[in-house]
Amino acid sequence: MLQKLNSRLQKLNTAQIITLGFAGVIFIGGIILWLPFCTAPGEYTSFTDAMFTATTCVCVTGLVTVVTAAHWTIIGKVVILILIQIGGIGLISLASIIFIGLHRKISLRERRMIQESYNLDKMAGLVKLVRRVIISVFGAEAIGAVCYAFCFVPEFGLAEGLAQSVFTAVSAFCNAGIDILGENSLASYVDNPLVNLTTMGLIIAAGLGFVVWWDVADKIKRVLKRQMPLRRAFKSLRLHSKIVLAMTAILVLGGTVFIFLFEYGNPNTIKDMPLGTKVLASAFQSVTTRTAGFFTVDQAAFSNASVILCLVLMFIGGSPMGTAGGVKTTTMAVMFLSVLSNLRGRRDVESHHRRIRDSYIRSAVVVTGMGFMTLLVMTLLLAAAMPGAGLVDILYEMTSAIATVGLSRGLTPTLSVIGKWIVILTMYLGRIGPLTLGTAVVIRAHKRTENTHLAEEDVMIG
Repeated sequence: MLQKLNSRLQKLNTAQIITLGFAGVIFIGGIILWLPFCTAPGEYTSFTDAMFTATTCVCVTGLVTVVTAAHWTIIGKVVILILIQIGGIGLISLASIIFIGLHRKISLRERRMIQESYNLDKMAGLVKLVRRVIISVFGAEAIGAVCYAFCFVPEFGLAEGLAQSVFTAVSAFCNAGIDILGENSLASYVDNPLVNLTTMGLIIAAGLGFVVWWDVADKIKRVLKRQMPLRRAFKSLRLHSKIVLAMTAILVLGGTVFIFLFEYGNPNTIKDMPLGTKVLASAFQSVTTRTAGFFTVDQAAFSNASVILCLVLMFIGGSPMGTAGGVKTTTMAVMFLSVLSNLRGRRDVESHHRRIRDSYIRSAVVVTGMGFMTLLVMTLLLAAAMPGAGLVDILYEMTSAIATVGLSRGLTPTLSVIGKWIVILTMYLGRIGPLTLGTAVVIRAHKRTENTHLAEEDVMIG
């Protein structure tokens, strides 16, 4: 029996392993959270709520049907923290950590899995890469926890303050957006620069992706060693890093400016705040929509213009090889550059004096198309399941779920049982990626050789 199961597992490809692995961790986590010792006295956890919580943790989304701070015991909160960490690091990396810790040699197949899960071109140095990922994750979370401690320890005391600091740091870096502070997230700290800047720093850092980290760090080292002049540092970065940094700056700064302008006179959001707090709140909203899920301003109080902007920011999300969700900044950059290139009548899609491969352009089209189609279908299903809910609230909820953001306009706690399972499925699809899921479930087909082409025929466009 075990041999037959092992034989079947050996036949699975990376996409199928990721798909089934996430489902397995979610199910086990949900069962554990469903057990009585995870629920606080006087509270009741249904099977659906347990599975919803496990899914939002592993998929690092942040939508919750119960108040995390009050509903779960200490054991339940520890389980939630572990699930968030697993979701943030990734299953393949976690398995690699275990193998390395046990001094077990990583096979060629396992190395290929690591390569495919990180979407890398080379297989060399993968074990070293996994080590660097783990060091980066725990290092960033430790720095974040120390920064939070300066605020939370004086407020909550040493033990609880440290617990709040660690939990919030892990949740922020993993872009989960779940906290144990209460039902108002970070709204009480809207004017606290330390909490806001620490949270934004962790979200942005995680959203850049580890490859960008290491590329930037390498150039900084070369500048400090005087091996390269400072003016050439950006030019010498990889094309991927240039696109990620440029897109991140445009989205964060652009989002901050527009939210500030849209909400400046809104009495329900930032109108009555001091100027500095207005800027801070606008910047935080711009950053948190990049799949984090924390909030300092009530999402239901935003103007229609801000809601539309937040929907766009949520759908785009962060960057590859990080903890953020969405269709990714590089995907949207390639899509934009492709459109621009075609409008100019150019054959090649170029950026920073480099040509982008056709395969990446096709991947960008597929990822964006699958993401949009999934969002459309799931929004339709939730609208049918929740006929009394507002369309804007439903669209906001589903965009947040598919992009694993975790922001809500108050719809999550009111979801029906069917509505909760629709959101669970949406969060799951958003985390593993529509493209990964499609690859996992499609039966192997006979592939045409690259030299084989069908006859061409014209189709009118536009």
